[in-house]
Amino acid sequence: MTAAAMTPGADRQAQVIVVGAGPAGAATAYHLAAAGIDVLVLEKSSFPRDKICGDGLTPRAVKQLLAMGFDLDEPGWQKNKGLRIIGAGHRVELPWPDLTTYPPFGMARSRMDLDELLARHAQKAGARLRESTSVTGPVFDERTGQVVGVTARSVDERGRKYGDELEFRAPIVIACDGVSARMATALGIERRENRPMAVACRAYYETPMHDDDYMESWLELWDGKPNQSNKLPGYGWIFPLGDGTANVGLGILNTSAAFQNMDYKESMRRWLAHTPEELGFRDENLTAPIRSAALPMGFNRKPHYRRGMLLVGDSGGMVNPFNGEGIDYALEAGKMAAEIVVQALGRLPGANRERVLESYPAALDAAYGGYFTLGRAFAHLVGNPTFMKQATKYGLPRPGLMRFTLKLMANLTDPRDGDAMDRIINALSKVAPNA
Repeated sequence: MTAAAMTPGADRQAQVIVVGAGPAGAATAYHLAAAGIDVLVLEKSSFPRDKICGDGLTPRAVKQLLAMGFDLDEPGWQKNKGLRIIGAGHRVELPWPDLTTYPPFGMARSRMDLDELLARHAQKAGARLRESTSVTGPVFDERTGQVVGVTARSVDERGRKYGDELEFRAPIVIACDGVSARMATALGIERRENRPMAVACRAYYETPMHDDDYMESWLELWDGKPNQSNKLPGYGWIFPLGDGTANVGLGILNTSAAFQNMDYKESMRRWLAHTPEELGFRDENLTAPIRSAALPMGFNRKPHYRRGMLLVGDSGGMVNPFNGEGIDYALEAGKMAAEIVVQALGRLPGANRERVLESYPAALDAAYGGYFTLGRAFAHLVGNPTFMKQATKYGLPRPGLMRFTLKLMANLTDPRDGDAMDRIINALSKVAPNA
């Protein structure tokens, strides 16, 4: 390593380094910068850049965007009223619940747009963003073993690293490096094999359905007419984006027997080939290839803090096992991490600061631990074809049960003064163990 790398200049020093500028990293950086913290964000790609995702934003995510000051009436945002569920011959429209805690609408926007909007928003708040910079690992204090920075190399437009490995220094590092979780792995925080994982593939299609008021969830996928053809494994979605296209995808949990041997892209094509032709979900209307990615669910990496480094978003497995949502928890956890880090930096380095930072995992467990435990149990149930067949057959015709299910799966309740459904869900989440 060069002498320059060993003694970073001011542009490579900060109070906090955030690794990754996706929703988790951008939200964390925004809240830190808004609090007056000198935060440096290192992002391996350059914007705009795509990420594999459903692009749907439930009211939980919308609440965070509104709190960050986004004007969701501007062009590019597609508002939706709720979720349309299709299965067992039923087609049920469920409006988002009208709560005091969350807005009664969702949004959709492609990750190509959303991630850059969030990153630039953090920059406007004062965060320093360095794109095309791939973090290669943590830097440790030789005396204490604490993480005190990271090493990184520049990346060209084809993703190839070049040039010297540089050192960036900060007393606190926040890893928002996604499902790869390389920073967590470097600290020995391994993926928990007993946590659910999913694989999702998605593509964009030109469709007259692009401005539909509802996002769609397909609980059954058939390669022809139901009961006259083969039922495909997995579950589908159609999320209108309002720009002439819809994000269409298929996901499957590793609790399903078909998980290991499934051809995701072929299954998606077979399902869509038997949707109404006028909707346009055919290869000739694809605007980009079908791509797939893994979804780390239910806190599949713990602890979320170790030796000066916090995990936020996919790096800590912060995806809802009930429905595969990750953006809302990334935004929420980013705010939570930022608030704790601000308090930690108000203490002198040492035991007092460390005690504040160690409160982060406990705060996450208090917010999501019991709920994610319920979600992990649910993930095992939906991997059972018999359970899903009975659930769709007998559950979908019951509006009250479906409203309860929507609240449960989307984690949308009022903590106080809620209705009976809210009280049941909140009580279940409270008594479920944090594991």
